[in-house]
Amino acid sequence: MAKYNFDFKLKVVKEYLEGPLGYGLLAQKYGVSDKKQIRMWVNSYKSFGEDGLRSKRSNTVYSVQFKLDVLNFKRQTGASYIDTAIKFKLNNPSLIANWKRLFLNQGIEGLKEKPKGRAPMSKRKSKQSKQEKAMSREEQLEHENELLRLENAYLKKLKAFQENPNAYLEKHKQSWHSNSKKKDSN
Repeated sequence: MAKYNFDFKLKVVKEYLEGPLGYGLLAQKYGVSDKKQIRMWVNSYKSFGEDGLRSKRSNTVYSVQFKLDVLNFKRQTGASYIDTAIKFKLNNPSLIANWKRLFLNQGIEGLKEKPKGRAPMSKRKSKQSKQEKAMSREEQLEHENELLRLENAYLKKLKAFQENPNAYLEKHKQSWHSNSKKKDSN
């Protein structure tokens, strides 16, 4: 359950927008631990309206390409996490910081979707994992080829973005919207 409900957030944001109190005084008045939280609510409200204050019921799954586009935009323009989140219609700027950390630590592999939950315990699974460890030379080369293809595609897009950011953004505007749609969780 969320710590602050929608009605509370809306009340605080409207009081900030209509009244003389700043972030710090509102945080003290309502017992919010950090004034940055209120600033984030106000920015979300200004960018997305009341929907920016609502808690998400299901997780949105973003493609690796979308994540790379967001990180490239932030790096190239020097925009803040909040400005980048607004540009790409993301409600949570810390999501971008998490993607950046994963990319720096693990590369493109870190941005890929990972299965949720604990793996089932079975004897068959342990035999499979031993087989996976002992990949044939051909399988290893195929895996390496796939990684190189991904890296090559990433570098091409990065170069195109560096040469002309506005043209690149216009060209890929449609794909961002289709990549950011929610996957069915059934």
